[in-house]
Amino acid sequence: MPLNASSPLHLHLLQSSALIALCVISAPFCTLFAIFSSIVSRYIDTQTRQIQERRASYSFRSRTVLVTGVGMSKGLTIARSFYLSGHRVIGADFEHYGIPVCARLSKSLSKLYRLPNYTSAETYTQRILEIVKVEKVDLWISCSGIHSAIEDAEAAERLERETNCKVVQFDVETTKVLHEKDLFLESTRKIGLSVPDTHSVTSTEDAMKVLRLVDPSTNKMRYIMKSVGIEDSIRTDMRLLPLQSKASTSDYISSLRPSAKRPFVLQEFMGGQEYCTHALLVRGRVRTFTACPSSDLLMHYQALSPDSELFMGMLKYTERYAQNMGENTTGHFSLDFFADEVEIGEKKVLKLRPIECNPRAHTAVVLFGDQREEMVEAYLSVLDGSDSEKPVIAKPLSLGNYWIAHDLATRCIIPFLELLVFRTNSSAVLSKLKEFREHLTYWKDGTYEVWDPWPTWWLYFGYWPLWLLVRISIGRWWSRCNVSTSRFYECY
Repeated sequence: MPLNASSPLHLHLLQSSALIALCVISAPFCTLFAIFSSIVSRYIDTQTRQIQERRASYSFRSRTVLVTGVGMSKGLTIARSFYLSGHRVIGADFEHYGIPVCARLSKSLSKLYRLPNYTSAETYTQRILEIVKVEKVDLWISCSGIHSAIEDAEAAERLERETNCKVVQFDVETTKVLHEKDLFLESTRKIGLSVPDTHSVTSTEDAMKVLRLVDPSTNKMRYIMKSVGIEDSIRTDMRLLPLQSKASTSDYISSLRPSAKRPFVLQEFMGGQEYCTHALLVRGRVRTFTACPSSDLLMHYQALSPDSELFMGMLKYTERYAQNMGENTTGHFSLDFFADEVEIGEKKVLKLRPIECNPRAHTAVVLFGDQREEMVEAYLSVLDGSDSEKPVIAKPLSLGNYWIAHDLATRCIIPFLELLVFRTNSSAVLSKLKEFREHLTYWKDGTYEVWDPWPTWWLYFGYWPLWLLVRISIGRWWSRCNVSTSRFYECY
């Protein structure tokens, strides 16, 4: 069970210290592995030959591409794809407390710039503008995190006004609509697409007006409260509303402190499996697309079959929304869906309903690992104006993507510790170990490449230990961490 703000101090210290110790213990072996990988890659270096062949081609035109967010797996994946396709790649990312991101050690980047912390949107935009002008960037691909969505949109608008650089980033107005849960669902409803029953909440009374009409003992429809913004403190709180009494329901909602400055949505709770999608939209058309099963903390990625009804339903839903956005719309577009079957007469019909949209690149982009060239061509269509009738679809290979550090903790160490304190049984532990073995044998780490091993090495043995030490020193405790996005979830 994750720690929270009320957990004893010694448990927080133990959690961070144990991970640091694990990094120290495993560092020698993994360092040797990285060295071995570097040596081996020199003898099987097909990448360099492919790059040279592409650059020697009469029709090839090298581009300078800026990718922000390269400290995350999604940004690094895109940067590597352009590098392997023969292009010059510039990286940029935040490096809080001066801790270098893993991409600083990547062969794929010609240069990496440090972005300023979130002091002001103007400072951030000016830095992006400087990089674009100095490096003569042709295309900026924004892969930044959840906290800079609007800043990226503002920077994109200014770049298009003041430079010849093209951008893969929605404008400010579009980003705001897609980023805010209530605005996105309202826009989706207006298009005529199915959405869950959702109500905006800026006070306790707003929520109670809806919940007073629901009898939890007889009514199947229940609701959950979700923050419109990004708040780790309530992200995992899936409490079904209303509670057994109106008083307890009102007290709970009041504890969340909804207001005009801190808005929430009261959203219909949906059962069934959760799925996520990743799409690149170019001039209002879907150019790349993939979908996979999802969860609250998604660390295992396997693409769905493009032939499945589920996949086709999510693709058509995305295409319908993209078409409504218009031809001037270019950017990353990711949806989170719940899917279930409903009975209509004697037939069971698949029902898809989105719960939120992320107007940025999704980590699911790692699923395009075997289709890098096609993905890069889709991005370059922003520059050359080419269009394709069919989007690039991630192949549903048996090979999935995982992050070995996460699996080592959640599939090996934690189950073993739970067994020692009698919170689980031996069969459950063996099942977890079997899953880890399968991932280690058949799956691919989302950050590691044989020809570019040092970003992975630094991520696990430099970046994370340093961040854990910083958090111990300043007393900022965490409940969970996402290795793929380098994000800590705060304790409250």
